[in-house]
Amino acid sequence: MTIKAVLFDFSGTLFRLEHDPSWLADLTDHRGETFDVEARAELMRRMTAPVTLSVDLDDEHLHAWHHRDLDPALHRTVYLEVLRQSGIPHRQQAESLYRRLVDPASWTPYPDTAEVLRRVSGAGLAVGVLSNIAFDIRPAFTGLGLDRHVDDFVLSYEVGAIKPDPAVFRLALDRLGVAPGNALMVGDSEEADGGARALGCAFALVEPSPTAKRTDGLLTALREHSVL
Repeated sequence: MTIKAVLFDFSGTLFRLEHDPSWLADLTDHRGETFDVEARAELMRRMTAPVTLSVDLDDEHLHAWHHRDLDPALHRTVYLEVLRQSGIPHRQQAESLYRRLVDPASWTPYPDTAEVLRRVSGAGLAVGVLSNIAFDIRPAFTGLGLDRHVDDFVLSYEVGAIKPDPAVFRLALDRLGVAPGNALMVGDSEEADGGARALGCAFALVEPSPTAKRTDGLLTALREHSVL
C-alpha cells in the first residue's frame, strides 16, 4: 500500500481538552462543596469521552446524545444534562464549563502535532482532519499557523454524517482525491475512527492520553505505517 493521504481525528488525536485549574476552581455541587482533584478529572473525562456515555439519560436526552455531533443545539443540550448529572446543579456554572469545551482556543495540541502535520504535508501527502464534532475547530489550527498544513476539514455537524459511517470517510477521501487503499486514518477510537478500515483504509490507533504523557504518539504511529 502506498499512502497518499492521512486523515486525522481531532479530539484525543491532534488536540486534547486539558483544563486550566481555574475552570473548575469555583464549581460547587448540590451541597455547595467544591470538587476534589479526582472529581475534576472525571468531569473532564465525561466532557471529552468520544463514545462512552457515563450517565443515565431519558429518551429526549438519549436522542440528543446519539445526534450531538450532528447538531450544535443537541450537543449543548445533552452536555449540560451530563454536567447536571455529574454533580453541577447550577446552570450558570455548567454553561461556563460547556463554553470551554466548544472554544477551540481551550484545546491543547499534542507535542508532536505541529511536526507531524508539517512533515506529512511537506512530503507531498494530502492531509485531512475528520472529526465527530459540533463546533468549528478550524480556529484551533489557524491560531497556531497549522491550517496551512491541512488540505481539508470534514466536520460531522457540517456534513451530516458521523464516524464510523462509511459515507463520512468516503466524503473526506473524495475531497482529497485519494482512493481508500491509499489512505491512513489516525485516531483514538477503534469504534469511530477504526471504521475507516471498512472502506479499505489503513488505521493507526493512538491513546488519548494527557499531552504531557503522550509526546510522540503521532510520530510513532506514522513511522509504524512507513509514512515518515
